[in-house]
Amino acid sequence: MPKIIPLLLAAALVSGFAAAARAQSPAPVVVELFTSEGCSSCPPADAFLGELAQRPEIVALAFHVDYWDYIGWKDPYAHAAFTQRQHEYATALGLHMVYTPQMVVDGRTDVVGSERGDVAAAIGKAAAGPKLAIAIAKDASGYRVAIPAAAPPAGGPATVWLAVFDSEQETHVKRGENGGRTLREYNIVREWRKLGTWNGDPVSLPLDVAMGGAERKGCAIIVQAGPVGPVLGAAVMKLGDESRS
Repeated sequence: MPKIIPLLLAAALVSGFAAAARAQSPAPVVVELFTSEGCSSCPPADAFLGELAQRPEIVALAFHVDYWDYIGWKDPYAHAAFTQRQHEYATALGLHMVYTPQMVVDGRTDVVGSERGDVAAAIGKAAAGPKLAIAIAKDASGYRVAIPAAAPPAGGPATVWLAVFDSEQETHVKRGENGGRTLREYNIVREWRKLGTWNGDPVSLPLDVAMGGAERKGCAIIVQAGPVGPVLGAAVMKLGDESRS
């Protein structure tokens, strides 16, 4: 049977974690880059994402898509699930196509990932909106995700996503549009799964992530209306840290 935390205890845990989160930093903006090693237009956006990943007020994630694999180079980080997520964003945002490099900012706005001015404007707009103070922290039972009470999301429970990512990787591309180049890429999502849901009540969820060999890895939590709606809150942690928001 699942382990259930009584509501009052959950509220106390969430309150303590959330207070720590507020003390550490403002709630971050989520920037999702849809990219591919088979796309010659993507390296500038990959580099830009690496810069954004250094900013504590941003959760930067690279989702490698697989639809350019046919033109000569199979991206080792690409996954059909990431391509599907991009297609779902296209539908939600009223777009008629998918493309790379694309950045989706807080689930609300899409911009060309190499257009720094447009990305900065979208981040600034997203940062001005209200957000949940989500915390990732460690207690006696292990790592947990704490989401505070707030007005329930419109349209039903929000999705709580977990992303586990490689902080940095270098790939020598042998074929395709980037053939002969060595690409350096950042915050590459390697694992993406639903951790739970949030309906407005305080929630404390166990964070089941392997910590072994985590020197260059991190994890992020995204609370999002629906599967690809507006981001309500997020937190990020380098694996091995005691807590982060």
